Amino acid sequence: MGEIVTRSDLVMKGYWRNPEATADTIKNGWLLTGDMGYMDESGYLFIMDRSKDMIISGGENVYPREIEEVIIQHRAIREVAVIVVPDLKWGEAIKAVVALLTGQSAAEEELIAFCKDNIASYKKPKSIDFVDELPKNNYGKILKRELRAKYWKGKERKV
Repeated sequence: MGEIVTRSDLVMKGYWRNPEATADTIKNGWLLTGDMGYMDESGYLFIMDRSKDMIISGGENVYPREIEEVIIQHRAIREVAVIVVPDLKWGEAIKAVVALLTGQSAAEEELIAFCKDNIASYKKPKSIDFVDELPKNNYGKILKRELRAKYWKGKERKV
């Protein structure tokens, strides 16, 4: 897995009146997309997650989408977002925020065990919050920055 980069005549020349963002995004003519993915043996490209969403916990790179795809398979889950929160021991910890299906119930310990049964143990969430609804933009995309904000408030470093 690595960051997807591209170069062509169709790639943007830069951000309007924002040379700093342009310099961060375009390096030696290559556009750094911020998407993480891999190419299979047949040349198909699979986009797995956003590089900004990657969690580094105890020196291991963890991609939230992989965990979300496991949690959403649980019978009680309607929607899920996996975010990074500060952790004194590991630097960053994995937290899942879930909304349950109407009439369903699940406990934090149950969902963490479900993850442990389906992915590597170091990828399982350390904690899970239950909410009625995940915050979304007008297009229905989950706003992870809003979920992360309360955990990083007052911290020197913010994700």
